[in-house]
Amino acid sequence: MVSIRARLDNSPEGPRCLLYGPTASVCLADLLSSTSLSASPSELTGRSILIATRDQFAAACALIELDGIARRLILCTPDVPSAYLPAIVEQAAVDAIVSDNDRDGDGLAVALRIRTQPLMMAARAHPHVSTGVHQTEWILLTSGTTGAPKMVVHTFGTLTAAIRTIPQPGSDVVWGTFYDIRRYGGLQAFLRGILGGGSFVLSGAGEPVGAYLARLGAHGATHLSGTPSHWRRVLMSPEARAIAPRYIRLSGEIADQGILNAIRSFYPGADIAHAFASTEAGVGFEVADGLEGFPASLVGASGDVQMTVEADSLRIRSTRNAARYIGEDHTGLANQDGFIDTGDIVERRGDRYYFLGRRKGVINVGGLKVFPEEVEAAINRHPAVRVSIVRPKRSSITGSLVSADVVLDGATDSTGRHDDVKREILQICRDRLAPHKIPATIRFVPELEVAAAGKLARHA
Repeated sequence: MVSIRARLDNSPEGPRCLLYGPTASVCLADLLSSTSLSASPSELTGRSILIATRDQFAAACALIELDGIARRLILCTPDVPSAYLPAIVEQAAVDAIVSDNDRDGDGLAVALRIRTQPLMMAARAHPHVSTGVHQTEWILLTSGTTGAPKMVVHTFGTLTAAIRTIPQPGSDVVWGTFYDIRRYGGLQAFLRGILGGGSFVLSGAGEPVGAYLARLGAHGATHLSGTPSHWRRVLMSPEARAIAPRYIRLSGEIADQGILNAIRSFYPGADIAHAFASTEAGVGFEVADGLEGFPASLVGASGDVQMTVEADSLRIRSTRNAARYIGEDHTGLANQDGFIDTGDIVERRGDRYYFLGRRKGVINVGGLKVFPEEVEAAINRHPAVRVSIVRPKRSSITGSLVSADVVLDGATDSTGRHDDVKREILQICRDRLAPHKIPATIRFVPELEVAAAGKLARHA
């Protein structure tokens, strides 16, 4: 039975890599003969287990221990509102909760409550601990801005289908991610790291980005992943020079040319790639040529991942796709041909496709469509712009107008050149966008809100 433990057991010379948390660390080889849980494997076999820890280090240890033992693992991030937990417990048939805090008074009806604890040697050997007795279902929660999260079903196979890393004994690779590893993007980085024979540095609950960068630097992080918004925050941090990565991966949001150029300038020694991935569709592809968008040749090509564009929306079919949703209120993931509609709108220009934005995020300006991300990509081309966000502004004539909030780099912001920069931004927009897409208002702000998933918070 394929599981994390089975893969680590079969790695050359054993898994000597380390997991680093803010206050603890563990060698994965030691974790295979130890436990961080207050229950024995015999009590956990076949259960549907909600991982509801605050600390990522505790969650990481639990995931490694329970994959192949649990029937189902539900990965819950700390920002999931408690009001949604009873429905998650009911629909996912949760009968055990792993927690690193006291949840006895949460009112959730579960048979077994498991506390995380400092690692201790396992009391007795269980053959299924390493070989696995269950093909565990991994349930990831979507990070929508409103409403209850959807529960998306993956397996170890779908989660690792895009990972072709061969473990190397004595590897000097050290991974880190600005994602939470209980989200799809973070889990991909985590699995790439530990299955590839490298070490992994986990961020702490509520840890400031500067403190995490300092720890990444102290542990010699070589490979890092995050959303474009994560990376913009990194570049704005005084501790950005604490790291010297060899590989940088962006996903989760559109990687526009502005952020790709900024990272290349700041970390000239790094290989930079941006990947398209979603919780439902899995990893679609990776682009490493330094350009925004992706080659048109990928659409219609045969192979493990097949892509098509219908009604301007990117659709993907592959072995990396999630299997289904849990819950009666959610329709099926794929159409009758097995393609998942990602909801991401693309446009072909020459030999390349470019992402315009999400179908659900369109702004209606007098009956004409505006995708906020397309306007942001134009604004972000200005060298003084760190990040921008575009939202609708109500208009009695056109229904909506385009409004932009913009964060400038510190040097430009301090010079008071706001009027000049605004004129330059508008000229860039006129050169690249249709008239109805040009911002009617531009406001300079000190910062923008980033949601827990690492993406710009797009609520009004």
